[in-house]
Amino acid sequence: MAYIIGIDVGTSGTKTVLFDETGKKIRSWTGEYPLYQPQNGWAEQDPEDWWQATLNGLRTVSEGIPAEEIRGIGLSGQMHGLVMLDAEGRVLRRSIIWCDQRTAEECVQLTNLVGADTLMNITKSPAVTGFTASKILWVRNHEPEIFERCRKILLPKDYIRYRLTGEFATDVSDASGMQLMDIAKRCWSDVVLDRIGLDKGLLGKLYESAEVTGGLTAGVAKQTGLSAGTIVVGGAGDNAASAIGCGVVRDGDAFTTIGTSGVVFAHTTELSVDPSGRIHSFCAAVPGSYHVMGVTQAAGLSLRWLRDTCCLEECQTAAKLNLDPYQVMDDEAARIPIGAEGLLYAPYLMGERTPHLDADIRGAFLGLSASHTRAHLIRAVMEGVTYSLRDCVEIFGGARVTVTDMKVCGGGSSSPLWRQMLADNMNCPVHTLQSNEGGALGAALLAAVGAGLYPSVEQACEAAVHPKITQEPIAANREPFDRVYAVYRTAYASIRQISHELVSLARS
Repeated sequence: MAYIIGIDVGTSGTKTVLFDETGKKIRSWTGEYPLYQPQNGWAEQDPEDWWQATLNGLRTVSEGIPAEEIRGIGLSGQMHGLVMLDAEGRVLRRSIIWCDQRTAEECVQLTNLVGADTLMNITKSPAVTGFTASKILWVRNHEPEIFERCRKILLPKDYIRYRLTGEFATDVSDASGMQLMDIAKRCWSDVVLDRIGLDKGLLGKLYESAEVTGGLTAGVAKQTGLSAGTIVVGGAGDNAASAIGCGVVRDGDAFTTIGTSGVVFAHTTELSVDPSGRIHSFCAAVPGSYHVMGVTQAAGLSLRWLRDTCCLEECQTAAKLNLDPYQVMDDEAARIPIGAEGLLYAPYLMGERTPHLDADIRGAFLGLSASHTRAHLIRAVMEGVTYSLRDCVEIFGGARVTVTDMKVCGGGSSSPLWRQMLADNMNCPVHTLQSNEGGALGAALLAAVGAGLYPSVEQACEAAVHPKITQEPIAANREPFDRVYAVYRTAYASIRQISHELVSLARS
């Protein structure tokens, strides 16, 4: 029997999973660690915490398995985080991670140095606070003594690669979110690096996701019980790896994640870009391919907020029946017709990314009347999040990316009602999957390809990724959803000025 390991370096913890070559999960272990927020809007983590969680995970999942039968390791992880090493390979400061928002001034600086059009043409994104390039500029501006000592810059999962193999490397999908790559050419951009004054030697070597980047060192093999030389492949950023774990590897394939935030991700063999930068266009984990991605900031968060603030009765009922409160809420919302009888929810609790790129927009119920009940509120929240996710797919269409098949994952995927809303609004089948391991499975399948267990990423997915439940769009639902969605699309403009004024008041 051949085994493969997927390591997913997440924000709350690092998950290590042992799979057999068919993608069946054998054993899993997650090590958690803290998030540091030294100032409002800042977010940092200690790379040593990731490493200790990785070591413990590898020891745990490989126990009792002949070392020679573990054929490869794949890496997935949170994107955009900045890890800076000195000449001896020591971490210079805690990693500034993806959700850190300190770099607004550096985004302006980046745009001015490179040029807005040039930056968009090369990196396929406007300057974004979460991306790595602005974080590098922030350290150079505010911690020059640390910047001067920096000899290597890595992403979170690539720091783990360095500790496993001694190699400084990354993959094209994860590096796409650094805003230092020429996305079309799948290489570092000399133009961007020259204009911001960054030495290319600070960056790791670029690989495709299934390429072998190195092997376990003898020291790590001794610490974990694995074999020295066990291959480690390029791996992928978290969403690109999740795409592999969902079998999203061909044109028309897409997946939606309804977690705290919401993501819509679609595969494309042709690089497609929204000129306004409302969606991200990155290299995919499938060699030579790309993906587009839109993000809703408050997807599952919206329903959780409603549960915690308004749905005490549903929670009490669920406790009596030994059910998940969301199941009770789902049943109540299913009794309310499309459109929630004139109630609309704008899901902007945390600002918005796609399609508005507006940090100061805020959520709203529109059309609220005395006739509405909690069931109407639940229905409206679920529909509002669905319309926001539909916004992403509509922009995909404008960028010539067609979605014909949708996988769904995350906590919201457990709701039959929400899945049906997605199928009706996306106008395509929506599938849950037999495995819910997402990024860890995707990383492991990339390792399986690198180890020669499968000849291609597509064939690995065919063997290991299988649908569980499929919901087809209901034709009769399309027209009423279209009518409500048309109203929803006017909501942002209606509440934008009020939202911004209220945010300004709250800050004063």
